[in-house]
Amino acid sequence: MKLFVGLGNPGSKYAGNRHNVGFMALDRIADAHGFGPWRGKYQGQISDGLLGSEKVVLLKPGTFMNNSGQSVGEAMRFYKLTPADVTVFHDEIDLAPGKLRVKQGGGHAGHNGLRSLHAHINDGYERVRIGVGHPGHKDAVPHFVLKDFAKADHDWLWPMLDGIADGAPDLAKGDAGRFQNAVALRLKPPRKKDDTAEKSAKSHPKPAPDPEPEPDGRSALQRLMDKFK
Repeated sequence: MKLFVGLGNPGSKYAGNRHNVGFMALDRIADAHGFGPWRGKYQGQISDGLLGSEKVVLLKPGTFMNNSGQSVGEAMRFYKLTPADVTVFHDEIDLAPGKLRVKQGGGHAGHNGLRSLHAHINDGYERVRIGVGHPGHKDAVPHFVLKDFAKADHDWLWPMLDGIADGAPDLAKGDAGRFQNAVALRLKPPRKKDDTAEKSAKSHPKPAPDPEPEPDGRSALQRLMDKFK
């Protein structure tokens, strides 16, 4: 069994914030894979279902970002899980918008949600780092992540969320590479075959070749004599 955790802040006030992209990712997975209705549990909201053959519980902590570890720790204790069973989806200011990386373990890099998780369950969990960009100065970060995504961001945000849902079964079975490929295909789908040339050829067919000349049965001498008649 796997526990997928989305980081964010509860309530409609924060729903569209960059800081809430983890919640958005879980909502998209739940919708795409027919998970059960969200219900209150473990100081948050959970929904469960199957990703491929893997049972997965989705958890959106309701403790606010800075205390996310409380909710996650409670759920882990109930299901008797280890940090290796947990995957956390969160915003990442050190990645450009539209970039995504999967990472196992490591530091929290000042992210308050991850800081809380480190304190409650240690650092051995998997992270899906969803790039939201950097405001340019560290003092502007709190205001930046608590603002809604700009309209221009929707061009990459919605395809990325769809890609996360597409690749979720691979992530659940431990194949981070295939998961990231699924996201990449949504962000940069393969170009469709250019059939312009084919259509042009059909509308402008090649001219029929000249008919072959009939065979000349005359001898070389006869052809010469006929030439001077």
